[in-house]
Order: sequence, then structure tokens, then C-alpha cells
Amino acid sequence: MENRRTNQPLDRPIPMRALLARAEKKQRALIDRIRRLVLTESPSDGKKAVDACARALASEIRIPGARITLKPQRRFGAILEAHFDPRTRPGSPKPYLLLGHLDTVWPMGALKTMPCRLSGGRLFGPGVLDMKAGAAIALAAVEILAEAHALNREIILLLTGDEEVGSPASRPVIERIASACAAVFVLEPAQGLAYKTARKGTGNWRIEIQGVAAHAGVDFERGASALRELAHIVETVSGWTNMERGLTVSVGVAGGGTKTNVIPEKAWAEVDVRIARRADGPRIERKFAALKPRDKRSTLTVTGGINRPTMERTRATVRLFERARALAGEIGLDLPEAATGGASDGNFTSALGIPTLDGMGAVGDGAHAAHESILVGHLAPRTALLAGMLLA
Repeated sequence: MENRRTNQPLDRPIPMRALLARAEKKQRALIDRIRRLVLTESPSDGKKAVDACARALASEIRIPGARITLKPQRRFGAILEAHFDPRTRPGSPKPYLLLGHLDTVWPMGALKTMPCRLSGGRLFGPGVLDMKAGAAIALAAVEILAEAHALNREIILLLTGDEEVGSPASRPVIERIASACAAVFVLEPAQGLAYKTARKGTGNWRIEIQGVAAHAGVDFERGASALRELAHIVETVSGWTNMERGLTVSVGVAGGGTKTNVIPEKAWAEVDVRIARRADGPRIERKFAALKPRDKRSTLTVTGGINRPTMERTRATVRLFERARALAGEIGLDLPEAATGGASDGNFTSALGIPTLDGMGAVGDGAHAAHESILVGHLAPRTALLAGMLLA
């Protein structure tokens, strides 16, 4: 923390209760900012819409000295990168990275059936929990420290536009920036009230089968059923699930065939894989690569792979969580710890060995569901806690 007159570091940081008081004063403005972001719809497949959302948030960053860059992408929405207190001095600590995304799973026009509204202590709307509120909380936490002249290291805010579709464009940017940071704080929604110290890795595969078509009555024996082959494949890959290892293999969608009186020539399936242990990634990739048809007249085409590595519970991440839990206790909060089967961009940064704490965004319910909402009463405490972590 710096003295306002001398810009020299003060002896002690701002107490957590003072941070909470500052956050509570900002709550009305924070709610309004979240509402504006929700009203600026930004589906992952709507490049122009995500670009507009990134521009809208960038226009609200008025912190002195901030360096703001909008990185346009060819297929997906722009990446918003903002640096706060970018001054570097000999011996300066490494930056902290605030990581999130502005794209949502909701198509344009979702507001017609999911209006942004405040009711019963909740703010509803498409993308409000996952994760427009998290982006707004991140900016509010930095504002609190900047207004108190308390930025004691560089803070980088990185908001991407393709997280909900696997971060194909933003992953290299995330990994490059995170590699130079001391820690990464991910503003995805909380799990209940908890911060997340572990996430499963994810993988997706598509299996396509080419059989031999034939008349089901006249030439049955000449046919090689792609659907029958698919049934064997489904049983095989489903059998790779190992709950003790936290490994699940789920055939989510499948199809094939043309008419009931035709031996099916083609069939396909799409498979979701979740891994709790990083070592299981290469193993499951080898298993998919080794799949063979039982009927030699059929052929298999297997594509896909692990797209997000496991975010394992490391000692460094646990130390971050313990710090957060201690700070939360100072304002009367009991902060739980959680692991989840869902993945985020925090998986990428954790796999690089960067201490990563996730789930630091809003508290609410219904992510990706029609009742998506946040609990307004938790906004100020979550913002204060994030500010305390940035100050620590």
C-alpha cells in the first residue's frame, strides 16, 4: 500500500474490514455494471457480439495509468487485456493475473426469454453467473486498490472470448501471459460458496464408422452394420470409466442409419472424457487411437483428444487458498474449498505450474440454465476478498 502524498509503501495493508466497506459502497455501481454486461449479449459463436462486449467493458476502465489492449481474433471475439500499475522496478514482484471470459453459451436473443432482472436478492440473466459478474468483480477489486493508492504490484486482467468452446484462439495468449505471473486468480463462479483448488481435465472425441449398406431382407449377409459396430464401441469406451481414479467416459450423442430396411452404412458417436489425474490424459488418448472394428469390412475414423489438462490440487494452490481463507475469516466468512468436474482456462495455467485459484467470481445458481442468477448479497464480500488477495 502506498502513501497518497509520497507514493511510498505504507507499513501495513488495508484491513479486510476496510476493503469490505469500500466494496459495499461500490455495490450499486457493480450491479449496474453487471447488468450492462448481461444486456450486451455475447455468444461464443457471435464474434461481433463478443467484440462489442469487450469494447463495452474496456470503455469502463478509467483507472489512471491502465494500459488496455483489445486483441482481435479471426474466428472468435476479441481478447481484452488490461495492465494496472505497469511500472517495473528492480526487485518488483511478479504480476498477478485475473483471468476470465466474456463469451457465454446463450444465443443472441436469449434476453427475450431470460430478461435481466433483479428479484428476491438475485440478479437474473443469460451469462450473469458464467461469468459476466466475475469480470465485473475483478475490475471492481482493482478499482478499490487503485482508489486507495494500494496497487503494490502489476495486476493483469485478461478476458477472453472463446472459453465456452474450448479456448482454441485464446489458449496461447493465456499461457504466455500466465507464465510471467506469480499467481492466477480465475473469476469463474463459486462452487456453492467455495473457491476451487482442483478441476478435472476434459477431452472430446468423435468416432465415425463406415460399414457396408445392403437390403435388410434380400442381402442381409452382404451388409456390415455400422450401428452394430457402434454398439460394440460404445460398450468398449464406456468400460474405460474408473470412478476411483476420477476418470469418466460418456457417449453423449450418437446416430446412424437411414431406413429400417437398410443395413446401416454409417454411424457416429461423440464422447466426453473427464480426468482427475494428469497422467490419465496420454493413457486415454492411446486407448482411443487403438480402437479397431470387430467386423473387418468396417472402418473407424477417430478424431479428438484432451483439450484441457487437469488442474491438480498442488501445494502452491493450497497455500493461496489458505491465505484466502484467513482473509475471509477477518470479515466473518467461512470460505470452503472445492474440486469440480468442470474445466476452465485455469486448467491451462495450473498445468504450467503457476499457482492457480479458481471459483473466485460470483455466488449464484443455474449456470448454463434458464434460471441463471447471482446472489447480490455476496458481491461486496467476494469483491473485498479478491482485493485482499491482490494486496497480499
